[in-house]
Amino acid sequence: MNMQSSSAIRQADPTDAESLAKLINLAGEGIPNWLWTRACVEGQTPLEIGTERAERTTGGFSYTNALVAEPHGYPMGMVLSYAITEAPTGNPDDLPAPIAPFVALEKLSVGTWYINALAVFAEGQNQGIGSQLLAAAEDQARANGFDKMSIQVYAQNTGAVRLYERVGYARVASDPVRLHPSPPYYTGDVLLLMKSLGSRAAC
Repeated sequence: MNMQSSSAIRQADPTDAESLAKLINLAGEGIPNWLWTRACVEGQTPLEIGTERAERTTGGFSYTNALVAEPHGYPMGMVLSYAITEAPTGNPDDLPAPIAPFVALEKLSVGTWYINALAVFAEGQNQGIGSQLLAAAEDQARANGFDKMSIQVYAQNTGAVRLYERVGYARVASDPVRLHPSPPYYTGDVLLLMKSLGSRAAC
């Protein structure tokens, strides 16, 4: 699939911010909502915090880094991806425990096009949308001069692991879960998977 020739996948814009917040919370297995709850002031909801962050033009979680799939004319899924050109600074164990393993593994992803989040709403699952979004992110990587992808996932999320391995990602490292604050309360490891890209012919 060529991203430019698909009417179902497009660059996100600020009007997608609320959908992006809901989708990144799905991708993050509830950790984003947990973090947003900690940032709320009186009268704010976690979703409002997430929506405000998605509306920004800076930072990893920005609509500018997202593609949305809308097979029926409204956002059904999204992939959030961007280049990692330098390692995060600081000690991961000084960060909130749920995100510590992800930051630790991000240090190993320098020089890759990093998929921060991939999610599809329940009503859009099992329709190939996730695979199409992954392919679109790979097209972005190639267009920006990158030949390697990286992605992180809980080892216990076996469905996601199977998807990534099926399309060519391989496990390269892991880091133990410190805390998962909401159901399904993952334990074990967070996995770092990578994929080398070959050339891709236009469809």
